[in-house]
Amino acid sequence: MRPPFSWIRPEPWGIHVVPADCWIDPARPVERALVTHGHADHARGGHGQTVATPETLAIMKLRYQTDAGATPVAYSESIALAGDVRATYVPAGHVLGSAQILLEHAGERVVVTGDYKRRTDPTCPPFEVTPCDIFITEATFGLPLFSHPPIAEEMAKLLDRLAAHPDACVLVGAYALGKAQRVIAELRAAGHHAPIYLHGAMERMCRLYEEHGIDLGELRLVSDHGKDDIRGHIVICPPSALNDRWSRRLPDPITAMASGWMRVRQRARQKNVELPLIISDHADWGELTRTIAEVNPQETWITHGREEALLRWCQLHQRRARALALVGYEDEDD
Repeated sequence: MRPPFSWIRPEPWGIHVVPADCWIDPARPVERALVTHGHADHARGGHGQTVATPETLAIMKLRYQTDAGATPVAYSESIALAGDVRATYVPAGHVLGSAQILLEHAGERVVVTGDYKRRTDPTCPPFEVTPCDIFITEATFGLPLFSHPPIAEEMAKLLDRLAAHPDACVLVGAYALGKAQRVIAELRAAGHHAPIYLHGAMERMCRLYEEHGIDLGELRLVSDHGKDDIRGHIVICPPSALNDRWSRRLPDPITAMASGWMRVRQRARQKNVELPLIISDHADWGELTRTIAEVNPQETWITHGREEALLRWCQLHQRRARALALVGYEDEDD
């Protein structure tokens, strides 16, 4: 008799769906890949076939020049894979196009979350709780110390600092896919409708978001304007540019960083950040544990993050769990 769930096999560089001979978010090129979202630690080029949401495929085309073999799957759409496996893409609430993947085979259900968050985000559909037998969850912020504050509070901190320094600018480090667009959209929701200035590396992804219906308001490139134009405004740049020579063209920049890691003061000091903004596109500790309880799987598999604490939480709550030793998952999109 076949052991239960033997058809889903975690390997060091990805999750292998054995009957369909395909991989989820593999760290190396494969013939068939199911991709949860467009961040580089989950998506890459070189696959023979890439199955993902249309938005994720557009992001991959822009970032990694991948197009051949692209197979789009809309949210809630189910597709038949080889070996009598069905895959359904469900919103993950992480970034534009991000999805959990529900796999069904032989009466068993497995959900692979990819990265996810439970907070409202104007740039992507919200996470949907999907009952399953095996729940494969991320644990990027899988420690009790991580409790993300309401984003409205972080936007208020940013706007208060800007108002207090009208002759300067606030330079916000934010990752180019997801974080930058969310910060801009949340600023608009908070009533900030002034032009927002961009580092050149942010422009193409912001335009892609706009092409997919996300209103980001008036955006201007720093390179097209002088210091006096930028005074009293917010500038968005990659984290690597916060203390780069590029920032010298700005009027007395106040450095800020939008990241869940800004909860750790040492990280802010290491990056010379004056205004830490605790804004994450991942679930915090409370959201991780609440999600496991709501999904209520037979077993939880924990990956790419702080697996040990979440594993211990599951054990203390009489929930079967195991940590997976997957490689190649980083904090690019924190």
